[in-house]
Amino acid sequence: SSSGDGGASRAPDTSLFVPVPLKPGLGGAAEEDVGAELTRPLDKGEVLKNLNKFYKRKEIQRLGAENGLDARLFHQAFISFRKYIMESSSVSADLHIILNDICCGAGKVCLPGHVDDLFPFFLRHAKQIFPMLDCMDDLRKISDLRLPPNWYPDARAIQRKIIFHAGPTNSGKTYHAIQRFLSAKSGIYCGPLKLLAHEIFQKSNDANVPCDLVTGEERVYANEDARQAPHVACTIEMCSTNTPYEVAVIDEIQMIRDPARGWAWTRALLGLCAEEIHICGEPAAIDLVTELMYTTGEEVEVRNYKRLTPLTVLDYALESLDNLRPGDCIVCFSKNDIYSVSRQIEARGLECAVIYGSLPPGTKLEQAKKFNDPDDPCKILVATDAIGMGLNLCIRRIIFNSIVKPTVNEKGEKEIDSITTSQALQIAGRAGRFGSSFKQGEVTTMHRDDLVQLKEILSEAVPPVKAAGLHPTPEQIEMFAYHLPDATLSNLIDIFVSLSQVDGMYFVCNIDDFKFLADMIQHIPLNLRSRYVFCTAPLNRKEPFVCTTLLKFARQFSKNEPLTFDWLCRHTKWPLAAPKNIKELVHLEAVHDVFDLYLWLSYRFMDMFPDAVLVRDIQKKLDDIIQIGVCNITKLIRASQSAAAPGTAEVVSEDFPLSRTKKDARVVSDRHGAASAEALSAAVEAAGLRRVKNLRPSRPGTRQEDLKSYGRGSLANRLLQEGLLTQEMLRQLESEWQDQHRNGRYGFGSKRGDQHSSKETGKKRK
Repeated sequence: SSSGDGGASRAPDTSLFVPVPLKPGLGGAAEEDVGAELTRPLDKGEVLKNLNKFYKRKEIQRLGAENGLDARLFHQAFISFRKYIMESSSVSADLHIILNDICCGAGKVCLPGHVDDLFPFFLRHAKQIFPMLDCMDDLRKISDLRLPPNWYPDARAIQRKIIFHAGPTNSGKTYHAIQRFLSAKSGIYCGPLKLLAHEIFQKSNDANVPCDLVTGEERVYANEDARQAPHVACTIEMCSTNTPYEVAVIDEIQMIRDPARGWAWTRALLGLCAEEIHICGEPAAIDLVTELMYTTGEEVEVRNYKRLTPLTVLDYALESLDNLRPGDCIVCFSKNDIYSVSRQIEARGLECAVIYGSLPPGTKLEQAKKFNDPDDPCKILVATDAIGMGLNLCIRRIIFNSIVKPTVNEKGEKEIDSITTSQALQIAGRAGRFGSSFKQGEVTTMHRDDLVQLKEILSEAVPPVKAAGLHPTPEQIEMFAYHLPDATLSNLIDIFVSLSQVDGMYFVCNIDDFKFLADMIQHIPLNLRSRYVFCTAPLNRKEPFVCTTLLKFARQFSKNEPLTFDWLCRHTKWPLAAPKNIKELVHLEAVHDVFDLYLWLSYRFMDMFPDAVLVRDIQKKLDDIIQIGVCNITKLIRASQSAAAPGTAEVVSEDFPLSRTKKDARVVSDRHGAASAEALSAAVEAAGLRRVKNLRPSRPGTRQEDLKSYGRGSLANRLLQEGLLTQEMLRQLESEWQDQHRNGRYGFGSKRGDQHSSKETGKKRK
């Protein structure tokens, strides 16, 4: 993403400029030979010599630079120019005459300065293959993102009152903003999750304040005749910036810094047409919001809130699942940990609820209800950080199963990274919710050596939010496409971001998901607007079934064939049975996402996705089937593990994005459960454990150092914990390593494809 550059015009990244291929002139038409008739046929050997002389002239390179041709473009343009002249049977008369003059004919001495006369022809050719050279000023204007407030004239036409409700989780900040929303004549609530929008929609209608629900996949009207109600609860991307309201609520404002979605908060903050804007979130965002509102001439009133119930960080870790108590929630950062922990809990005769990100909203709510119900025997919750937002849970104690979280870096590689203070506070804050049966919250870790680090993380101040996200609009991309008609959508976006200028308060959001989809559907003939819409579809790149479905949707769409309910049922093999193992459960979650994708597209292309009502019905049925699977999750895990080889490392692959790693990121083990050192090395590398980042040193000898070493230290323990290794694989790896060492081979140092591999690096790594 682009960082603020103070608005200075910067050189474009010319590596993004893809030359337009030009076919050589093949002659045939009488007028094309005029040059030869007026002078004589060209001596291609002499022409080549003089063209190469032209290329080496410093004066010509300087002229090229003045016309926007840096060294890279100059070289590419020259290669194309030379090829064009050498492969054409005839060239235009004026170029032919110039070339003839330069070559001077046999026996005559030429002045080397003559080659400079080729420059206008060379520049004309360069502009044909790089059309952006002719319109760079226009492109810079279109991608100038320096004054975002000016994009919203309706909001600038009114003086808005801005109230920032700042406080930690469980401080009542959102409650106060919502009370004002309910008392207003009209209002809009903008939240980060469907679950939150749904909760406000429910709360509002229960309070006899008619309120509509608008998410990417759903529109629910409070009025039976589908007339718009004066209040609406929506996911933030769906908010309207041209409908006037008395009150607007923007929830979780700190997400304005989110690398992928931050633009939606910026758009809502700058663009909502409401007399009062109530912002809720972490105090870390106060300064940025105040600064942004200064540029719109609006003052910010800050209301600070303190946590309503005490939260204590315990002095002891849980250490064993035998020490669990009712109201405990174990937070894991990988699905495999969820499976492993929930199975161990049920092996102790305890029931547990399970919540993770890829579950449908209905299933999450059911699991939350089961855990919250005082009459239900289920008293333990195992969850990912998906509980940080959007669910009301009665938790006594949060237990971090680990304090490192797999993240994906800008290159799409998986890294292990300590959780941030903001993440830790958001999750820990779920314990001891105001109004629940637990009047105070507690937080600890599963492992003793994590507790010191957790205390450090929680005691640190949350760093202030520095910048707000921006994102090119469809109109801007259309204007780019007008100037660069031969560029692909992915290339247009790249050039846009490389040329874009932003103020220091803003950054351009990460467009990797958009580009991934743009590349995937590039070969399908679609108009630009439709292509753009398909590329903004909210889907998880890690799910191949969902990605291939989008591709099929786009292909059908391009043939103008409506995507019917019957077609979708055939594609997803509906009706589907309850899952018998984890793999089937994961597939059902992917099918649920496919139905979401269909519904999302149905609101953008109603004629082409006509059966939204029928699809919503089967999606509700599928949610029920997934709920059955999650309720029986430990049976599914047992089935998966008994079906798998004894040495299989994972219950389910947690591969990272399809396009981002060269090898398929799977831990490979053969039928007998034996993984070779080379395969395991490649698998650990492919699973993306490229480097261990941001791990804070606490005291000497803790995981900080161990994690960086390959061996039987804490990295091995961590890999076991993350589900990337089993004890058996570790023993096998160790014995194979010793064998290979005896034979002079080094497992991790000499893996295939490592350009720096050598015995020396092998020794180092070993």
